Amino acid sequence: MLLFVQSLGAQEFVYTDATSLPIYGKICKETYGPFTRLPSSLESVCRPPLWRLGRDSAGEYIRFASDAGAFRLCWTSTFDTQSTNMTMCTVKGLALYVLDGGEWIYVGTGRPSSKGKENDHKISCSKLAGTMHEYMLFLSLYDGVDKLEIGVPEGCSILPPSIDSPSSNKAVVMYGTSILQGASASHPGMSGSNQLVRILDRQVINLGFSGNALLDMEIAELMAAYPDPGVFVLDNMPNGSPELTLEKQAEFYRILRKAHPDVPVVFVENPNYPGMRFDKGREQFVNNKNEALHKVFDNLVASGEKNIFLVGAMEMLGDDNVGTIEGTHFTDIGFTSYAIILAPVLKTLLNK
Repeated sequence: MLLFVQSLGAQEFVYTDATSLPIYGKICKETYGPFTRLPSSLESVCRPPLWRLGRDSAGEYIRFASDAGAFRLCWTSTFDTQSTNMTMCTVKGLALYVLDGGEWIYVGTGRPSSKGKENDHKISCSKLAGTMHEYMLFLSLYDGVDKLEIGVPEGCSILPPSIDSPSSNKAVVMYGTSILQGASASHPGMSGSNQLVRILDRQVINLGFSGNALLDMEIAELMAAYPDPGVFVLDNMPNGSPELTLEKQAEFYRILRKAHPDVPVVFVENPNYPGMRFDKGREQFVNNKNEALHKVFDNLVASGEKNIFLVGAMEMLGDDNVGTIEGTHFTDIGFTSYAIILAPVLKTLLNK
């Protein structure tokens, strides 16, 4: 749907409301807003911080085709979130990719305003002008998007995608913490889940809730209601404790298993943070959490559960201490390592 024409110097842009284009990375269609992650029905059920984080647009992306050589992105952020350990491009920016030579290639970042909710940024790709290409626009990781318009130069087209890539069939549904949500990638396209979207060429649903992956059963029920998942990934250990894991992890899992008896479920260990080398207390806490996860996993296997898998975290961040921004949250290097470790496991399970 064309909204309006705006003149920017000698060039006029025609804008399309992004809600008229396919939106992917959503656990359900009936969310609180077009770019939020939780349905309105959970507002009175969820803990307040969990509900607030559910209004962020982490993991969602817009798909379209265009013959433009430049894009003007105009969007309104929900909260104007500020951060001390993430770039503002990560928090409330956008990231544009193009399908070129069969691969999704980075084009540019929609850089947000430094203050305020109104954002306007132009991305130039003049070499692509005049030829129809497929595009994917990743949304903000740590803020919501209330409104988004995509502008192309007058005379150019913006259309729904002509191919199903990344495939929307049998999505990877991931549950986790601030790390899964995307802290602290350099821009939305570099989060672990969005890297997996491109590596697997598969829709990935990001249910990462910063500091709040506390095994809330309403989230398990929401995941269980997804109609045709390919794989479930439970990556909640960084927010947990040994006690919470032993108390709730199996119950959370069984909600998924009851709804989807044959869908693989992958458990992921807590990362081995670089500071553990020098912090005995933190090392012990992480080891205790992972021991608790192994105990839950072994008990499930002993009880006859099948099609469950556990991914170790020993090599997740490498050994060069550049995988985190402040000892916990991942840099692009950390997220790339994370994706490289998970991708073969997920690809094998999806191919089954």
